[in-house]
Amino acid sequence: MMNKIFKQFKEGLLDNNPVLVQLLGMCPTLATTTSVSNAIGMGLAATAVLICSNLFISILRKFIPKQVRIAAYIVIVSGFVTAVELLMRAYFYELYQSLGLFIPLIVVNCIILARAEAFASKNSPLPSVIDGLAMGLGFTFALFLIAFVRELLGAGKLFGWAIPGYSENPMIIFVLPAGAFMTLGFIIAVVQKIRNTGADRARLKEIEETRKSYTKTEEKEEVNAQ
Repeated sequence: MMNKIFKQFKEGLLDNNPVLVQLLGMCPTLATTTSVSNAIGMGLAATAVLICSNLFISILRKFIPKQVRIAAYIVIVSGFVTAVELLMRAYFYELYQSLGLFIPLIVVNCIILARAEAFASKNSPLPSVIDGLAMGLGFTFALFLIAFVRELLGAGKLFGWAIPGYSENPMIIFVLPAGAFMTLGFIIAVVQKIRNTGADRARLKEIEETRKSYTKTEEKEEVNAQ
């Protein structure tokens, strides 16, 4: 059980990260990462919607007709997005104003619909909740990395606090759309390198084990021949 949970979180954060590997949700990823606070707020809002929508879709998966399943998913997701939007408006109004239109657009976020179709509609509630949490944290993690670089280099700030000696003359390009694409590209390249290094190690280990097994087989055949 714990191995499965660990595997789900590993997939959500690195191996199958919705942004850095699957390249889903590019619109909010590029638009809301001008500051770390906006990125974390957007990520947590999407995570809450992912968890709740995965849970309800998993519970209702046997009652939703296949012909209208996408429409049903959107109705379920929109209900939770509305709840999150009202909560943010009530308790985090500044963040709500900063994110603006991107909060209601969570309804059509392809990450949420993809997990509903690919996982929640085919699995029981507990794994679906864990999947929603893992993918939501992966989304938040990706937004945080991009926003960290963009706010640091583009505004000379972190979490809104100016960095002495740098905030007066930052690299403005990083807070512009071009900077968003550049930052995303560099981070994706680093993540792919990490993933490929792990895959290469696993491949080399498999080759070494195969070689050892083949050597042992040869030695046994020689002994039998004598």
